[in-house]
Amino acid sequence: MTPTTKTARHAKIRELISRSSIRSQAELAARLSEEGVKVTQGTLSRDLVELGAARVRSAEGGLIYAVPAEGHEREFQADISETTTAKLSSLCRDLLISAEASANLVVLRTPPGAAQFLASAVDHAGLQSVLGTIAGDDTIMLITAEPDGGAAVAERFNGFAEGRG
Repeated sequence: MTPTTKTARHAKIRELISRSSIRSQAELAARLSEEGVKVTQGTLSRDLVELGAARVRSAEGGLIYAVPAEGHEREFQADISETTTAKLSSLCRDLLISAEASANLVVLRTPPGAAQFLASAVDHAGLQSVLGTIAGDDTIMLITAEPDGGAAVAERFNGFAEGRG
């Protein structure tokens, strides 16, 4: 089914960016076309601005599009946990360089400019083991719920990055 509304088009753009590494507007337009969504370059450019999309450096060194994680307004979906975990796993594969733990803290390293996107995805994933995040340019500090929970959370994020999540 072809999305015909702006909201449906935005959802499709968000989905494509979240599940794969999109390197250019032309590539995104081609992927949208494959999904049955025809869009002009001007409309696509406006859509990306409205979604808050930005190009960030991937772990491989190239630039890819990323969008901030969606807010909690979609929590009515039955599969919200699976969806957000899949998005988080996808982002980790593209953006996570390392995850190291100390007691209840985990330090995540990303390419420059990517930490806030990944931190937003962590925050919106609603992981019960994570109380919150603080993000800089290329570093995120996670605070775990358990006093000694850092090692398990770091291992989980390393698993996401390796495709085991």
